[in-house]
Amino acid sequence: MQAHLPHLQSEYVFEVSTGKTKNTSRIWHIHQTDASRARPNLTMGPVTLCVLLPVTVLALVVAVAAEENAVDDEYTWPQWKVPLVRKRRTVPLSSPNFSAHPQPELSGTCGIECQRRLPATSLDDLEQFLSYETVYENGTRTYTSVSVQGLSEVTAWSKNISSSSRQKREVYGTDTRFTISDKQFSTKYPFSTSVKISTGCSGVLVSPKHVLTAAHCIHDGKDYLNGVQKLRVGILKEKSRRGKGGKGRGGRGKGKRRKGDTDKEEVQEKEEKEGKGDRNGKGKGRKSRSRRSAESGKPSFRWTGVKKTQVPKGWFKGVSDGLTADYDYAVLELKKAPKVKHMDLGVVPSVKKLPAGRIHFSGFDDDRPGNLVYRFCSVSEESNDLLYQYCDAKPGSSGSGIYIRLKEPGKKKWKRKIIGVFSGHQWVDVNGNGMQQDYNVAVRITPLKYAQICYWVHGDSSECQVA
Repeated sequence: MQAHLPHLQSEYVFEVSTGKTKNTSRIWHIHQTDASRARPNLTMGPVTLCVLLPVTVLALVVAVAAEENAVDDEYTWPQWKVPLVRKRRTVPLSSPNFSAHPQPELSGTCGIECQRRLPATSLDDLEQFLSYETVYENGTRTYTSVSVQGLSEVTAWSKNISSSSRQKREVYGTDTRFTISDKQFSTKYPFSTSVKISTGCSGVLVSPKHVLTAAHCIHDGKDYLNGVQKLRVGILKEKSRRGKGGKGRGGRGKGKRRKGDTDKEEVQEKEEKEGKGDRNGKGKGRKSRSRRSAESGKPSFRWTGVKKTQVPKGWFKGVSDGLTADYDYAVLELKKAPKVKHMDLGVVPSVKKLPAGRIHFSGFDDDRPGNLVYRFCSVSEESNDLLYQYCDAKPGSSGSGIYIRLKEPGKKKWKRKIIGVFSGHQWVDVNGNGMQQDYNVAVRITPLKYAQICYWVHGDSSECQVA
């Protein structure tokens, strides 16, 4: 390629020689400044198109790939180094009274607006809030104090939280919940991770043997609920098991069919209306599925006992004061691991900044007994620890695991992870003057909460260093 630099011209003219011929073509013009007109002629050796074009194409490919990577990062699970929550010591406590009663709705909660007026939390306070009580199946109770290391990671994470002005909760018109009445779907992932708590709440499997739920489903802030001593967790069954020559596990006689199917309600998604064909075996005179469901109307769960329950002290009255709502979560360890896939925990700095900005969760709403109810919606406001969102929900869905779906780092595979716990419909103290506004509130999984819940699940904080 030869570059001619005439002294009297006002532009550079680049020409390309192709092959052995002197067939030239003008490629582009670059206007010359007055200061550059006195420069000497420059001569470049011949460069063929077979070299020039691949270089140009490579540059374009690199530019496009960089842009795609930037877009992919928005859809990829971020990786965070989380603090370490370590046990200091455990001491025995007297057995609880188990005298509290479930509350369908919480009131007087210090929400996002109220918490903005509170002073920053000290390390000593955080360690007190993250210390926890453990209640065992025999009714005994212990208190475990913890230490927190690596708080700088929390500071870096909190700077990514988006802020927004307060928005009042919408008055919902059309019910946007989806009833997953067909067990062909409700017993398959991700719906199968949702479980029912015997105290009337929902929960989500976060390990083969651990369930994450809301703390108020276990403790009212002063005492444990009266059903916690015999707490059980129900997992939806796909079909019953019948014994040979007699009664099966469900206590039904030989040849009798299961009546635990849920009410056959109208489902709002087409795929849930399909696939409801007769999948059961032989037998003449067998009642139709819809008729059996109407006769029973009871949920079909496989119930499992709870070995121990862990609740952070931050939820207890008089401990964290205005931050009580931030600690509305608890973990239950099951006696026996169900053969159901669980959902991992995840941490995101901001839900509103995600490309879709939607959250999903499923639970057992009281107004649709025996049915799993799914919903998705956008987030109206978020803080470091709380979410306000627009999902329709009824009592019974509290404790559900809120999840989103993003790509795994370095992979093209999408994965759902739990990023919060649905606390429920609450009356929130907005301005600190006693005036309350109703919101649907969720507790976020922060790096500190991830570290604590991970420690409860694994029993070893060294396994909980990266979220």
